[in-house]
Amino acid sequence: MAQPEAPTVPPGAEQPRRVYRHRLPTRIWHWVNAVTLLILLMSGLMIFNAHPRLYWGQYGANPDHAWFAVGATPTTGFVRIGETRIETTGVLGRWTDAKGVEQTWAFPGWATIPTKYSLADGRRWHLFFAWVLAIGLTLYMIWTAIGGHLRRDLHVRRHEWSPRHIWHDIRDHVRLRFPKGEAAARYNILQKLSYIGVIFVLLPLMIFTGLTMSPGMGAAWPWLLDIFGGRQSARSLHFIAAWLLVAFFLVHIVMVLLAGPVNEIRSMVSGWFRLPPERDE
Repeated sequence: MAQPEAPTVPPGAEQPRRVYRHRLPTRIWHWVNAVTLLILLMSGLMIFNAHPRLYWGQYGANPDHAWFAVGATPTTGFVRIGETRIETTGVLGRWTDAKGVEQTWAFPGWATIPTKYSLADGRRWHLFFAWVLAIGLTLYMIWTAIGGHLRRDLHVRRHEWSPRHIWHDIRDHVRLRFPKGEAAARYNILQKLSYIGVIFVLLPLMIFTGLTMSPGMGAAWPWLLDIFGGRQSARSLHFIAAWLLVAFFLVHIVMVLLAGPVNEIRSMVSGWFRLPPERDE
C-alpha cells in the first residue's frame, strides 16, 4: 500500500514521526462498538419507558418502593433518586414532541429506538445488537489475550501503581498537559485503567445482567440470580453500567477533541499515529 507523501517542514525542523498505533482488530472493534453501544442505549431507553422505575431484589412493581423513577404529574416531569426529587419538565417525564403534543414517556422520542413507543420493536433492536456486542467482545478479548495487546498495551507495570505516578497523570490531565513524543504512542495509567474497566468489567457486567433479566436464562442458569441478587437488582445494575459507559464515552470524546481530533481519528481509521513533537523543557 502506497504511503502518503511526507508533509513539507521548515528547514531544520524535525520530520514528524509516525507509528503504527492501532492494529486492525482494535480499529474494527472500536467502530463496530461505537454503533452497537449507541443502538443498545437508545433501544434500552425505549424498553425502560415501559416501566421507568428501578428496584433492588427479585421483584418490583408499581406499588413497591423504587430507588429510581422517572415520572410525571398532570403538569410536570420529574426524576426521583431515593427520596430526592428533581423536576425535569420538558426533558424527562413530560415533554413536547415534534408535533407540539405533550408526552409523558420517561425519555423523549429523539433519544429512543424506535422514536415512537413500541416495546416489541425496542426489544428486537436491543436483542439483536446485544448479540453483536457479546460476540464482538468475546472475540476481542481472545485476540487481546493471545495477540499481545493485553501484555503490550494494557498491562499495568509495577511502577505505574505508584500513587505518585497516578497523581502525576491526574494532574497532567487536569492541566490538559498531554504526553508528547514517544510517550504519546503509549497508554498512560488512566487510559489503561479505564480501558481495562470497560473491556473486562462494564461490558461483561452489561451482558450478564442482561442475561439475568431473561426468564429463560434464569431457568437455565439460576446462579445468575444469586450472583446479582435477583432480577430487579440485575436490571438496576444494567441501568447503572449503561450510564457509566455513557460517561466514559463523553470523557473519551472530550479527550480526543483536546488531544487533536484529526490525528486521533486518523489513527483509529488507518492505524498510523503522528507523534506530537517533544516539549521544550
